[in-house]
Amino acid sequence: MTDASSSNQPRPWVWLVWLALFVGLPAVVAGWESRLQVVHGRARFATAARSVRPPSPPPKVEPVAVYALDADRARAVNAAIPFSRLRNPAARPFLFNGSETDLARAVDCLAAAQIYEAGDDAVGQQAVAQVVLNRVRHPAFPNTVCGVVFQGQKRTTGCQFTFSCDGALARTPSPAAWERARKIAKAALTGKVFAAVGYATHYHTDWVVPYWSGSLDKLTAVGTHLFFRWRGWWGTPPAFRAGSAAGEPLIGQIARLSAAHQGATDLLTAGSPALSATGAAADLAARPLQAIGAESLGKEMAGVRLVAVAPGAKAFLVELGRDTDADSWPAIAQTFCAGRGECRIMAWRAGSAPAGLPLNDKQMEAMSFAYIHNVGSGLQRALWNCAQTPRAVKGECMRQRVPTTVTTETGLAGVRRKQRFETVTISPVPKSPVSGAGTVPAASP
Repeated sequence: MTDASSSNQPRPWVWLVWLALFVGLPAVVAGWESRLQVVHGRARFATAARSVRPPSPPPKVEPVAVYALDADRARAVNAAIPFSRLRNPAARPFLFNGSETDLARAVDCLAAAQIYEAGDDAVGQQAVAQVVLNRVRHPAFPNTVCGVVFQGQKRTTGCQFTFSCDGALARTPSPAAWERARKIAKAALTGKVFAAVGYATHYHTDWVVPYWSGSLDKLTAVGTHLFFRWRGWWGTPPAFRAGSAAGEPLIGQIARLSAAHQGATDLLTAGSPALSATGAAADLAARPLQAIGAESLGKEMAGVRLVAVAPGAKAFLVELGRDTDADSWPAIAQTFCAGRGECRIMAWRAGSAPAGLPLNDKQMEAMSFAYIHNVGSGLQRALWNCAQTPRAVKGECMRQRVPTTVTTETGLAGVRRKQRFETVTISPVPKSPVSGAGTVPAASP
């Protein structure tokens, strides 16, 4: 028989359950709340740091340096850097505001950056284009497209996009690939946005570790490429308010790719004499202008066949007649360059003329004659390929081209391949659960 009073007493383990509920649970909740406060506090601090423009100038852009790590170790280091949880909005559309000549130069500088950085891959090229345009808008960088792309080009180390100073430009893309790159560049300069990279200004491949990779916000990945932006206010949309400047510089390095950059004096020799056969540059420019445009391509004019016309009709590629005398070639200028303050003619013998741009090294070497004048500078020159047509005056000879050595470096800061000219496909990858809203960031080439 059981004692009724003892059966109604709670067992000891029941008291332990109640103790856990009334004491342990509040402690657990308090712990979670404190941890959330720390997380939110950090987030609030980061947000506050991004909301106020600092009194200091924009971050200084230094030459790229990478840590001496093998590819596997570099990937491990890169994987350990978390994606930023902060919002990464798409950049505002970039609408180029400049002359026809400036636009033509900007398109070809941007196309060069795209194709030499990302290869013939549309997704990778769009990512590169967005990074370049983000830089144009940021006060830490030059305010022209060509200025950004070729920043530091005259240094063997320190150029921002490595292709501009490591010999990569010795390789000529196919005409079809070049036109595809130009089409993407035109779209980017007229408002098309590659949202994935947001306001990124830096990028690198996952098999290298630049010195800055741990100090910037890691935004997203596109294929094997990681994109970043500056932390704090300088990485926020209000920092990207600088406008593009007029006067896109002339880049002689891409003259054989771009008709818009063929005003450079890359073929001239020091001390070349002024041309007297057609008069002074100013006199020629004062003559009536003959309209020569796309409708004239393939037609014969002044004894030559027109092959290509640069934007703004300031440069012309022509094929010489078979039996024309070399001394008569300067007279071509009277038709093509009359009425033009800036003008350039590049001529080839019959059967050796290119179909158009870009020009490869063989075609450049085969050029037979060149004429150039610029009224502003007073420059006026007529130059012959003296290997084909010897001249009594050495100053009338084109400059001999020096072959460029192409490197296969892998310590590159931009969108690159393991081998300099290996073609790769850069395609978007699924968002990492750690990356939050992650859009693609850009890295400092």
